[in-house]
Order: sequence, then structure tokens, then C-alpha cells
Amino acid sequence: MNAKIALVTGGSRGLGKSAILHLAKKGVDAVLTYHTREEEARHVVAEVGQLGRKAMALQLDTGDIKAFGPFAEQVRSVLKQHWQRDRFDFLVNNAGIGLHAAFSETTEEQFDRLMNIHFKGVFFLTQALLPLMADGGRIVNLSSGLARFSLPGYSAYAAMKGAIEVLTRYLAKELGPRRIAVNAVAPGAIATDFGGGVVRDNQEVNRMIASETALGRVGLPDDIGGMIASLLSEDNRWINGQRIEASGGIFL
Repeated sequence: MNAKIALVTGGSRGLGKSAILHLAKKGVDAVLTYHTREEEARHVVAEVGQLGRKAMALQLDTGDIKAFGPFAEQVRSVLKQHWQRDRFDFLVNNAGIGLHAAFSETTEEQFDRLMNIHFKGVFFLTQALLPLMADGGRIVNLSSGLARFSLPGYSAYAAMKGAIEVLTRYLAKELGPRRIAVNAVAPGAIATDFGGGVVRDNQEVNRMIASETALGRVGLPDDIGGMIASLLSEDNRWINGQRIEASGGIFL
């Protein structure tokens, strides 16, 4: 039986890397994308190999919509060459950037960059890749706890994630005939280099978040990567069209 294959955007570090490694432990191969960190992406490929699975890394700017057609053709070629397959099974729309700016100071350029990466890019990349997805596959879109609770400085970022949650429900509805389940995972604050590493490196921010979280600490990449891998397992095949927050119970 052929292994399942997951395509994970932003897979060179952080949540994407964690998801890929947890999936590998469950027997799932990966095509991962990176923007500029080719060396880190190659390290992830090597780690997957050490776990007995196969991975390939492809460069992609997920905010460059015009690149998606050629990228889909590249994925098609990689699937045929390295897996002798013409379809992959799971799509994890994970790639993203952070922005902390007051509403009154957010520029149109910042807004457009967030829109292209976090919403427009997800919309049209998914569209471009759907012909390569197997029927009965799964899509996971990354949202954020900030789409539920509000913290000053995240209005643009959180608005994009709110849009992703609506899109997730529509995709679940429209892809139902192909038996493709679509869900949104909404992490809370995670200790990574995202957003300049503020949650990981700023002890004041770290303590504040921990104090507002029922489980008493900030999240770690493996808290989310393991959850995504679990969501993509057959045990969770009946979950569809849902927003699932993984935040340790922040701001309850």
C-alpha cells in the first residue's frame, strides 16, 4: 500500500516542520515548501529520512499568486519522479508571517502583504493544487487564536485568519462530493521565531501568556504539529468544516 503524502507550506521550521516530523512518525511522506531557508528545509528532509520516510523540499513564495501554476506543475513532476504517483493526500496551508501594528498605523503595503500570504495565497494555492489532490484527502488551514480573542496590534493579521475560518467551511461544503475534509487549526501563542520570536524570547510576554492560559504555559511547536498529524489520521476522518483551537485554554 502506498504511503500517504502531505504537502506542507512553510515546512522548513516552526509548526510546519513539527507537523511534517509528526506525520513522518505516522508513516506519512511529505512535500514541503520553503521561502528563503533552503538549508533548513534540507535539514527537515534529512530528519524525515532518518525516520524512515521520504520528503522533498520545493521553493515557493506563498504570497506570489502568479507562481502557483508553475508550482503545481513542479509538484506534479516531483510526485511522478519520486513517488510514481499523480496525487497527494493532505494539504496543510501553514506558511505565514507575523505583523504587530496598531490599526491606526497599519499601512496598505503591510495589509496587502498579509492578505496575499494569509488569505489570497491560501485561496488560490489550494485552487491550483486541487487537481493533484486525491479524493478522500484532507486540507488543514492554519488560523489563530486571535480570530477568537482580540489583542491590540493584530487587527489585520487576525482579520485574515477570520477569513480563513469562513473559507474553511465553504471548502468543506464544496469539496464534500470528493470526500475531501477541510478543517482550520487555530494555535494560541507558540514559542517559535514567528513574529520575531516575541513569545519565545520576551520573558514578560511569555509570563503574561502563561498566566492567561489554563494549562499554565505558552505553547510549543510540538503541541501543534502533533495535533495536526492526529487530525489527519483516519481516527479523525469524520471531523469536517471545523475550527479547532489548540491553545492550552487561553483567555477562557
